[in-house]
Amino acid sequence: MKRLQTPIQLPQAGLVALLLAGLPTPVRGDAGLPLDLPAPFEVTASRREPMTSLQMPVGPYDGAEAATASAEGPLEQTAWRTGTPGLSTLQLLAPLRAQITAAGFALIYECETEVCGGFDFRYGLRLLPEPDMHVDLSDFRYLAARRDGPQGTEFASLMVSRSTDHGFVQLTRIGGAAQALPETAASNPAPANPPPAPAPLPPQPVTPGVSAENGDIAARLASGLSLALEDLVFPSGSQALAAGDYASLAALADWLLAHPAAKVALIGHSDASGGLAANIALSRQRAQSVRQRLIDGFAIPPGQIAAEGVGYLAPRDSNFSPEGKQRNRRVEVMLTATP
Repeated sequence: MKRLQTPIQLPQAGLVALLLAGLPTPVRGDAGLPLDLPAPFEVTASRREPMTSLQMPVGPYDGAEAATASAEGPLEQTAWRTGTPGLSTLQLLAPLRAQITAAGFALIYECETEVCGGFDFRYGLRLLPEPDMHVDLSDFRYLAARRDGPQGTEFASLMVSRSTDHGFVQLTRIGGAAQALPETAASNPAPANPPPAPAPLPPQPVTPGVSAENGDIAARLASGLSLALEDLVFPSGSQALAAGDYASLAALADWLLAHPAAKVALIGHSDASGGLAANIALSRQRAQSVRQRLIDGFAIPPGQIAAEGVGYLAPRDSNFSPEGKQRNRRVEVMLTATP
């Protein structure tokens, strides 16, 4: 593990009081910490596992990897969203950071956007999915903390970001006492007629690609959500975009030319066949192929488009069926700098 960095200076109590002054009555978070959020916040998603392991980032992504701490135990994650516009990520984070330290946790790492490592750092985190937990790749803050107690070592992390109209917070907590397994009697025979296996879930509908006829790309990008370019075709095993006219690229190019100050990221995704490193490389190469098509075919300035790949780390369907694998192989676009 890499050497941990010294945490940054904590805010004074007066700053926390100032940030909370005049806000409505707080509501209590439900992820095992005395985490109070202003009343406009609503819980959007939560996840719990009775016993698992997690590599929690405790240092920046340096181009190859991020320093992590190994944690295991019960896992609890909760995401919140606020409809209060105009709050900076620091305004969102500071009062929550103070509450975590007041609960006995010691900060071991804190960073902001590019200092964290940007895109690669964000995709190294285990976050609840969009749209419940949204992360603007150009504006987020992260902290990790640790508490040692009679129940063992606990780790907690906060991820804070925002969109044009909302603020987003995710708390991850892992460690402490493991939950006891239910007692079972070895002599109990298995039921003679076990219940039937549940029916498989119906296939998810495919989201239409962006085009002048079937989507408003401006509204989708402005929402801060990623958008799959569904009509792109890559020959099997190939990293190069097949020749042809693609309505999604034409619509995206029109929007980029009309908004020269905007910047987007093309994000390649793969199915789960093969190793992670190879899939990340392939998905990034496919995103780069799309980027080059936009530059060569539509004269988009190279500085407006980045290309990244996450391999199979962000599936939108099951990888246990050919149809699911096909849906997972895609290139998405998301806004990283507003026009």
